[in-house]
Amino acid sequence: MSNPVGSVKRGPHDPTRAHPGSRQAEAEAWLQSLRSGGREREDAAARLDGLLVKAARFELLRRRAQWNRSGESLDDLAVQSADSALSALLSKLDHYRFESRFTTWAYKFAILEAAQLARRRAWQERELPIGPEEWDRLAESTPELAAGVAVRDQLRRVMRAIQTQLSAHQREVLTELVLAEVPIDVLAERLNTTRGALYKTLHDARRKLRDVVGSEADD
Repeated sequence: MSNPVGSVKRGPHDPTRAHPGSRQAEAEAWLQSLRSGGREREDAAARLDGLLVKAARFELLRRRAQWNRSGESLDDLAVQSADSALSALLSKLDHYRFESRFTTWAYKFAILEAAQLARRRAWQERELPIGPEEWDRLAESTPELAAGVAVRDQLRRVMRAIQTQLSAHQREVLTELVLAEVPIDVLAERLNTTRGALYKTLHDARRKLRDVVGSEADD
């Protein structure tokens, strides 16, 4: 959707025509144009998309080390981030509260999308590094968790519950999201599922562990 800003015809509610010192007038002009129909909305969205591309490029440059090996260009990633940001922003126009400039509020969408995209690319070529068997060695390999007998015993109860009470899928999700800190978007893509489904699996696994470990402690 990204278009060169200079190729877009200015509409009657072009935000750039607002009084230079009026933040509210500028924001209202953006909102009116983006909520209108037809060509005016398209032109405003294209202008905003151009600004979002710039914000996304800035964030991606900061995070170049995360995505540099993906083989994709900075421009392509910036456009992807900006387009996702614009879609999210247009669905949340009612959330804008005039507490900052409209463009400042909009930039946050681009920065968030660019950061998430960079993180996904960073994990794209990696193997998911930790298998469920690693839980067996966690107590011995994590001194701060194994420092005391009580803590170590509790940790061993957790490990035993993970191995015996959770399903294979629950163990995998818990391992990758909690221990390996794999981004949830990456794991969702790897497992061909959704973020919501992973959150539910993680919630169910944690609840089951709390119930099991809590009942053992009461015995």
